[in-house]
Amino acid sequence: MEDLTVTAKGYDFKPAHAAMQRYIDGNILAGVSSAVLVGRDLVDVNCVGWADKEAQTALRPDHIFRAFSNTKLVTSSAALLLMEEGRLKLDDPVEKYIRQFANRKVLRPGATSLDDTEPAKSPITIRHLMSHSSGLSYGYFDPGSTIFKAYTERGVLNPTTTLADMVDVLADLPLIYHPGTSWEYSVAIDVLARLVEVISGQPFDVFVKSRIFDPLGMVDTGFVVPEKDHGRLVAYYVGADLMEPLKPGLTRSEKAPYPGAYLRPVARFDGGGGLVTTLPDMVALIRSLLPGGNTLLKPETISQMLTNQLPDGQWIRFALMGEQVGKAHTLAGGLIVKPTPFDHPDASGELYWGGVAGTQWWISPKHNMAGVMMAQRHMAFVHPFSFEFKRLAYDAVKRGR
Repeated sequence: MEDLTVTAKGYDFKPAHAAMQRYIDGNILAGVSSAVLVGRDLVDVNCVGWADKEAQTALRPDHIFRAFSNTKLVTSSAALLLMEEGRLKLDDPVEKYIRQFANRKVLRPGATSLDDTEPAKSPITIRHLMSHSSGLSYGYFDPGSTIFKAYTERGVLNPTTTLADMVDVLADLPLIYHPGTSWEYSVAIDVLARLVEVISGQPFDVFVKSRIFDPLGMVDTGFVVPEKDHGRLVAYYVGADLMEPLKPGLTRSEKAPYPGAYLRPVARFDGGGGLVTTLPDMVALIRSLLPGGNTLLKPETISQMLTNQLPDGQWIRFALMGEQVGKAHTLAGGLIVKPTPFDHPDASGELYWGGVAGTQWWISPKHNMAGVMMAQRHMAFVHPFSFEFKRLAYDAVKRGR
């Protein structure tokens, strides 16, 4: 397990700690664990609130969180390891490895039927998958759309099916735009996980354990919580109002993302959101991508990983939130090109991503800092607490230099 000893002194994180305590006291969050690095040195580690609010179990560093979309960083790293070995190229068509992805069809603008399509103008590449510009969807963020209905009815996200099963289902569904022409958060990283399986010849869980988790000492990260550790899995909560994230009130949810999730073996090794993990394990992963020591990937690969993959002026967007102006996408997560008023003014160039439960990470090469936040509130990946913590973390590091 990664040592969480603070090794660089002189940084005052009291304002950040007080802010997180305010969210706990206001019944907006149950708990928050966090760690901040300057270079590869930890400058702050803090756990506040409850792992289980009802049982009054204080949050500890070894508590296990639902990683959700933090899983994508692991999956992207797995694909890049294969790239380094010469077993794939980023601009390879996916159909070279997964034949079901040949001869794609694309929904015409305004299509109300899955049959209203035209041939794709180009194949989906691995780069498209990694940057969410493949034309795939999630069937999650776009309720009411033709593709949302199709993904739901056909069980694209069904956890009782394998990644191979998912690919078979996707083979019969059209894309929502021509590959490389737009951006849509999607199951692309799940397809990437299947690609890792096909190329490596190993189940995805076996590959990431042997090539990422074991080498980095990530002892508590996986697709299922061992029975002996069930007590370390944090409780999960839903806020009082999705559209009012600062409204007090938390309701415990035992069925997210489905009944019994993470407590028993599953068929689907969800590369887009299936992992559980801990603060020490996430620190180990993030540290392995920072210069100044041994890294999981070669420095030149990490540099590629941090580079914007979208055309100038194209920003990421979510159906329920609209375009995120100033936010682009790399091979491994979002990229802040132009900080918004919610971001710290110094956040330009920051690589980041987060999970639906509020677990998040970021790396700021310009300021030689990085961090991890872990929460347990549904739909908290863009919650005000995370923006506030990062702003205060940037300030603390700036003052400490």
